[in-house]
Amino acid sequence: MKKYFIIYIECIKTAIARELTYRLNFLLSLFITLGFNILFPLVTILIYRAGASFPGWDFYEVLLMQSVFTMSNGLACIMFSGVLWTTMQHIREGSFEIVLLRPVNPLLFLIVTNFDAGSAGLIIGGAVLFGFSVSQTGIVSIAVIPQFLLLFAAGFAVMAGMQMIMAATSFKWVGNSRIPEIFDSIMTFGKYPVTIFPKAVQVIAAFVIPVAMIGFFPASALLGRLDPIALIAVVPCVLFMLFGFWLYQYMVRLYEGVGG
Repeated sequence: MKKYFIIYIECIKTAIARELTYRLNFLLSLFITLGFNILFPLVTILIYRAGASFPGWDFYEVLLMQSVFTMSNGLACIMFSGVLWTTMQHIREGSFEIVLLRPVNPLLFLIVTNFDAGSAGLIIGGAVLFGFSVSQTGIVSIAVIPQFLLLFAAGFAVMAGMQMIMAATSFKWVGNSRIPEIFDSIMTFGKYPVTIFPKAVQVIAAFVIPVAMIGFFPASALLGRLDPIALIAVVPCVLFMLFGFWLYQYMVRLYEGVGG
């Protein structure tokens, strides 16, 4: 385990050095991502400017939830998004055997070598929006911070599981470049209060594909209105992540060459 940790740290240093080699490109990527984060809550702004609202949530509380969602998404992108595109490329070109020949687990190798420092803008933008939202919603009790961290970690587990499932589909569904768009549509439910959806959707978003954990539940914890059922929902989040990693490993064993 110590060896893998050292390898990962060295790969992070290499990824950062690579990004800094082309500083202008790196800075432009950050600014573009930050610009996207500024536009991200535009729908929410338009809704509240028009006099409408999400029941039980004021404008800054919704922004808080969306900032948590953005930070979780950014962290998952930095660590795992490269696995999808690299896996897809290797399978299309028939070069995945190069990964299999490495003296480490194939999935571990892809994770450590695809650290994406360029996605840092998502975390920075989310953190700025988070700080602004917290300042407008009032002082957050220190007592709720452990709950928030636990639920945030569970939301990150969901994001990691999604990335692994998307990457795993590449082994049998080569032309799957639209898969991320499908998952992005599903994750949209995590950007808004789950309570505005029908009960069936709430159950699915909390326990089946637990996207509610990415933004809604952690924000509810910070605001002191957490439903105890959210703590139970941590379990399916962990299972979702474990399933994603297991599925990828299973599909690696089924790999037969070019095109999967």
